[in-house]
Amino acid sequence: MTRVKRGTTAHKRRKRVLKLVKGYRWGRKSKYRLAKDALFHAWTHAYKHRRTKKRDFRGLWQIQINAAVREKGISYSKFINLLKKNKIEIDRKILSQLAQKHPKIFEKILEKVIVKKEARKTA
Repeated sequence: MTRVKRGTTAHKRRKRVLKLVKGYRWGRKSKYRLAKDALFHAWTHAYKHRRTKKRDFRGLWQIQINAAVREKGISYSKFINLLKKNKIEIDRKILSQLAQKHPKIFEKILEKVIVKKEARKTA
């Protein structure tokens, strides 16, 4: 059987790993063994944080909506409850964007919800 020389394959693999860790600090950017270990850790955190990012943003949207609705004298939970009762299906991301960038539209939504709430009380 003929001899297989693996130098080019190993070199290519090491070069690829070192290319991925460009910008890391100390030996992790230049030593293959440390670079490989740093990459495994980085990929683990990246996977985990792609999921937590969704939670973080939802929390941020809730805070922004709460701040906008509190100015009008209603709490966040009551506002969301009234939206559901009135069958207004706008997600929290859009609501927070409306509150920040288009406050007039957000106020109209808020007025519609509050007016229907008061109409129910009198009926």
